[in-house]
Amino acid sequence: MDKLLSMEVFVKAVETGSFTAAAEVFQISPPMVGKHVRELESHLGVRLLQRTTRRQSLTEIGQQYYDRCKSILGEIRAAEAGTEVMRASP
Repeated sequence: MDKLLSMEVFVKAVETGSFTAAAEVFQISPPMVGKHVRELESHLGVRLLQRTTRRQSLTEIGQQYYDRCKSILGEIRAAEAGTEVMRASP
């Protein structure tokens, strides 16, 4: 599975507060959002989210990982925007 996409899905799930809302953004199913999060958790060997049928909350490690993912994804967007500007310049 694409780790970068999984990070984006994880961040969106945290920001929207639900797998269903994140699924709508990425036009995937809620179980697929869960699969992305589980893949990250499996790869890292930690629990990122405490989930129940009614709510989800970040674990302490999940909060740190979320903050780093936001930073990394922001840097990627900035790098892409920079290349767009350079490409548009003669």
